[in-house]
Amino acid sequence: MVSPLPPIGLGTWENDDPAQCARSVRTAIELGYRHVDTAEHYGNESAVGDGIEEADAPRDELFLATKVHPISGGLTHDEVLDEADASMERLGVDYLDLLYVHWPVGEYEADETLGAFERLVEADRVRHIGVSNFDVDLLDEAREVLESPLFAHQVEMHPFLPQRELVEDAQRRDYTLVAYSPLARGEALTNATIRDIAEQYGTSPAQVCLAWVTSHENVVAIPKATSSAHLEDNLGAAALELDDEDVARIDDIERRTRFVERDGAPWQ
Repeated sequence: MVSPLPPIGLGTWENDDPAQCARSVRTAIELGYRHVDTAEHYGNESAVGDGIEEADAPRDELFLATKVHPISGGLTHDEVLDEADASMERLGVDYLDLLYVHWPVGEYEADETLGAFERLVEADRVRHIGVSNFDVDLLDEAREVLESPLFAHQVEMHPFLPQRELVEDAQRRDYTLVAYSPLARGEALTNATIRDIAEQYGTSPAQVCLAWVTSHENVVAIPKATSSAHLEDNLGAAALELDDEDVARIDDIERRTRFVERDGAPWQ
């Protein structure tokens, strides 16, 4: 499957200065970004909404995603419904293209939590259901509970954390894997292999990382950026196609690092 999402979207995690966040969202949309990702736990939904409004792009051209968090809002049935409404109010929209379970911890129960997601879909408040930071067993459980298709799984993925099992699951089950922190919190940009490949193609290490992520079928990336130059550079990765040999060179990088952890994560 070719993902229905564009290969490069905009991540907004830790973009928590309201003016900067709104400005970067507006700039991204004006540059051509059409997938914008946020979360109630980021504390920036209002600023993201401001940026969308300022960009004045048609709503039906944008794919807007947010997440319900087990701590910030809660994952019981009623909490999901309440927090989804609150997110939409902060974002200034009357529907979400995609709503994620942010983490499968705390009060997450597949039947109850995802049952509320189904209600939001039935009410035309949410177009697609996603999950984040799951493992294969939890993904299987979610699919068993859901009547609607599982549209996306968002997870940390970069050259130091290739997530091969989850990529294979997305390809086999035909949903989109959305890669957050695709530049490994910037550390991949100094890797010798990536820098060598960037020099070979006459491009930036960031574009090489993003092109490697999106070279995987069913995988898209949501790098965070705030400056116009970085936003434009990241978006340009959609046009970069690495040859098989260079993809394999990045595959062979030995370092393995996970940057995002929390108590109760399924991989612990």
